[in-house]
Amino acid sequence: MAEMTTAKPPLPDGLVAIVKEDCPTCVLVAPVLADLADRASMTTITQDNAAFPQVADWVVHDHDLAYSWFHEIDTVPTLLRVVGGEPTERLEGWKREDWEAFTGVDGLGVDLPDWRPGCGSLSVDPNRTDELAVRFSGSTMSSRRVEIAALEDEWEALYDRDWSDGLPVVPPT
Repeated sequence: MAEMTTAKPPLPDGLVAIVKEDCPTCVLVAPVLADLADRASMTTITQDNAAFPQVADWVVHDHDLAYSWFHEIDTVPTLLRVVGGEPTERLEGWKREDWEAFTGVDGLGVDLPDWRPGCGSLSVDPNRTDELAVRFSGSTMSSRRVEIAALEDEWEALYDRDWSDGLPVVPPT
């Protein structure tokens, strides 16, 4: 398991986009991200591939998903306005007129569809959320051995301790 981190990483001030390569909408808006980096000094934080949307000084790799976890990124692409390291406004998905209004830059992605929904962030992927919660929450959760009396039925003991989802706790037969 990865090292536990509890410090919230500050975001760079200005416009910040959170994306991942494994999202068709993020791939679609990659040229817009490069355009905004040139015209509006935007930073792009990528979740899965450090070289997406391209290798550049305006692209930061969220290798441990700390940015995404601490700043509650549920959907990619997410466009943030950041002041003092904290998001003050956000947009999710791609809608040209909203991105133009949010960034103050006209003519974004004129050859792209007007609207596309976003995708789920890696920080809310059900296969990762438990690990991220333990890594970033500061939890001191640990396991321990539970003693069960010799004459006590172990499956009933589990059920009595509410260690089930309401269904009987029995091994498969």
